[in-house]
Amino acid sequence: MKKPCLIIAGLLLLLLCVSLFLTLFQKNIPLRSKVALVRIEGPIMDSKDTVDEIKGYAKDSSIKAIVLRVDSPGGAVAPSQEIYAEVKKAAAIKKVVVSMGSVAASGGYYISAPATKIIANPGTLTGSIGVIMEIPNIEGLMHKIGIKTEVVKSGKHKDIASTFRPLGKEDRELLQEVMDNVHEQFMKAVSEGRKISMEEIRKIADGRVFTGEQAKTHGLVDELGTLEDAIKTAANLAGIREEPEVISKKDALSVIDILRNKLPREVADIFPTVKIKYLYSP
Repeated sequence: MKKPCLIIAGLLLLLLCVSLFLTLFQKNIPLRSKVALVRIEGPIMDSKDTVDEIKGYAKDSSIKAIVLRVDSPGGAVAPSQEIYAEVKKAAAIKKVVVSMGSVAASGGYYISAPATKIIANPGTLTGSIGVIMEIPNIEGLMHKIGIKTEVVKSGKHKDIASTFRPLGKEDRELLQEVMDNVHEQFMKAVSEGRKISMEEIRKIADGRVFTGEQAKTHGLVDELGTLEDAIKTAANLAGIREEPEVISKKDALSVIDILRNKLPREVADIFPTVKIKYLYSP
């Protein structure tokens, strides 16, 4: 009976010694500083995952800087504004560098504006500071197939932007006021993020798109370079002298992601919906 007990005690002692050795050994190994890489790709239709990821890295003391790889034509207004707000919070406590891919336009530029520094490729398509509302009108189709829609409403403008009737003059004026207000919010965000006066922003905030080179001349981006350049810049800004460890969340694309974020535009356009979007749509 004593022998098994002695064996167990010996094993426990051995494990304790190994654990102590590993702890002391790890303390003597200098840990590499970390730079987090957040990828924002495709249309911005939801903000939760991106906001949670940025928030987590901002709170993690082992993460010294954050790089946002933005490759997006933009998307819905509210998710773009929510990501913008989180990037702004993160940039207040850590260095945040944006690396622009093929396209970082409209909402893709909106979320980039508050970063510490923006780096674009020379051929990146960016800018497109504007707002768009697309209202499908299927009234003619309904007449052809013999379907009529009856509307009962409690307010004069309750069916504004209906897909079953033309847009009236008064409706258009009301919706234009909404678009102008959302556009003003966009310009203000860019003005504050890039430290450019509203007067200067208004001159280029007509929805036009720029290459990375053109955007640099207007102060919309800071430097021209690649993702690797952005990571090096983030490390330098954070005071990291050695080669940083780059960490990135890599999730498999789920069915929900496909339905929520990755639905091809050609398929999504089949469904008649009305959306206000920060979206570059050539």
